[in-house]
Amino acid sequence: MTIQIRTTAVTQYLQPLREGGSLPAIVQADDDFLYVMKFRGAGQGKKALVAELIGGLLAKTIGLNIPELVFLTLDDSFGMTEPDEEIQDLLKFSVGLNLGLHYLSGSITYDPLVSIADPMSASKVVILDSIITNIDRTAKNTNLLNWNKELWLIDHGASLYFHHNWTNWESHLSRTFPNIKDHVLLERASMLTEAAIEVKQLLTKEKISEIVSLIPEDWLQTESMPISSGAMRDAYVVFLCSKLDNIDVLVKEASDAR
Repeated sequence: MTIQIRTTAVTQYLQPLREGGSLPAIVQADDDFLYVMKFRGAGQGKKALVAELIGGLLAKTIGLNIPELVFLTLDDSFGMTEPDEEIQDLLKFSVGLNLGLHYLSGSITYDPLVSIADPMSASKVVILDSIITNIDRTAKNTNLLNWNKELWLIDHGASLYFHHNWTNWESHLSRTFPNIKDHVLLERASMLTEAAIEVKQLLTKEKISEIVSLIPEDWLQTESMPISSGAMRDAYVVFLCSKLDNIDVLVKEASDAR
């Protein structure tokens, strides 16, 4: 099934989420839904949006729950009326295309002591985070929600850290992910081998290429980049495919950490 992402426009800035390091916010869009908006003008900039998009769509492809991802357009009128200078600057530098996650009203932050996470889902999340090198799914900051008695994944912006230095990105291809030892779901991930088989079947090179093709062109374009946007897209595909080719090594690393 072809992946489709809707584009909608922000109509109202409602509330900053200050617990997030990049200062995301709850906004309303012209489809009358609420979204958690991730801003292109935030600290890690457009790279965090790329990681959010790729990580979220990979999660969805392997059968995990993520809030609907949408492209959110922001015009220059919002920064003019915002009294908070920090938020004013964020809005000013985020005019254009941003990313939103459907707001899950009534969701509860995942608590490793009491929250719901079945072994197969936990195993898939651990494998996904090993593949995308997601350093931000620990007990201190789970980036997981329970909603309608199901596990939901949010916030993949800190993953794919190889793309923060394009001059030596290829050195990351053969690396494993030792940080998996700190993963909040590792204890519950008792079906890693079974999950890996399913993940490898679903994440084909064609599906990865489709996901990478959805990255907006202007999220890849900056004057300081040493390679072209086309070369970046190729690099994302090569990186992810190399991790899948070595999925048995990642599974062993996670199993040993358990």
